[in-house]
Amino acid sequence: MSTCYLLSTAPMIDYSDRHSRYFWRLFSSRARLYTEMIHAQAILNQNREGLLEYSSEEHPLALQVGGNDPQALAACAVYAKKYGYDEINLNVGCPSARVQSGHFGVCLMKEPKLISHCVASMIQRVDLPVTVKTRIGVDKQDSYEFLCEFIKTVSEAGCEEFIIHARKAWLKGLSPKQNRDIPPLMYERVYQLKKDFPKLKFILNGGIKEINTAKQHLNKVDGIMVGREVCRDPYFLSQLEKTFYDSEIPRRENILQRYVTYAEQKQKEGIPLKILLKPLLGLFHGQAGAKQKRHYLLQCNNLSQFLKKTMI
Repeated sequence: MSTCYLLSTAPMIDYSDRHSRYFWRLFSSRARLYTEMIHAQAILNQNREGLLEYSSEEHPLALQVGGNDPQALAACAVYAKKYGYDEINLNVGCPSARVQSGHFGVCLMKEPKLISHCVASMIQRVDLPVTVKTRIGVDKQDSYEFLCEFIKTVSEAGCEEFIIHARKAWLKGLSPKQNRDIPPLMYERVYQLKKDFPKLKFILNGGIKEINTAKQHLNKVDGIMVGREVCRDPYFLSQLEKTFYDSEIPRRENILQRYVTYAEQKQKEGIPLKILLKPLLGLFHGQAGAKQKRHYLLQCNNLSQFLKKTMI
């Protein structure tokens, strides 16, 4: 089962929380939003409600999970279905030290048969799309032949959609941030995957910062996923949606009013103001007085006052 979207936002640790996702939804009604990666054991053994709750406005919404235990991941898939998520995505791309110590994320590119077991176990338990987010290679296992064998093995377990960060990952010597920037982007490999596996869906991720570039990618693949650029400038999401769907660009003051209403309610529920303010940092990108507004935002202790002071 696959429900491919032209446009989606990346699962980003410390960024793709429920408040940022609500905020991004104000810029795009059609993009598929992804949660931060949540480890399977956290879902099974910790504050599940706190980890999985979200606002209904966030749909379409995918839950990204990390782990290497097929049965634990299958149980998470059941919870994803129970909580109403539209997709469950397995992280096979993160190279952080924590991920490496737990032997999941991009480490598992080296074990495609284990990934296929994980995917098959989830598919057997739920009728949700089960997708995989990965890289084009890891360490010295970075040939196109290696990537094809990985895709072939995992797709035979039932995965019909792959989100490909078009960089390899180095497990040693580079930080997660460096792994997002230093390994060269190799978009042609993802294009070739679509040619060699035409029945599968491929979403391209990595380095997408311009509208024209995004349009060019969509001539070659099924969709694009954007990440840090949306944090820096959330209007990039609106511009993409206008390009793909001829949608209206929302007015900045309307977005701010709607988000302040949402945030004030969350404050009453006990969410710290600092957490609720973080998504707003990119709202004024490219605007006159942006630096001053961001400074005021960081000093803010009253959302309604901030709204009155920054109406554009």
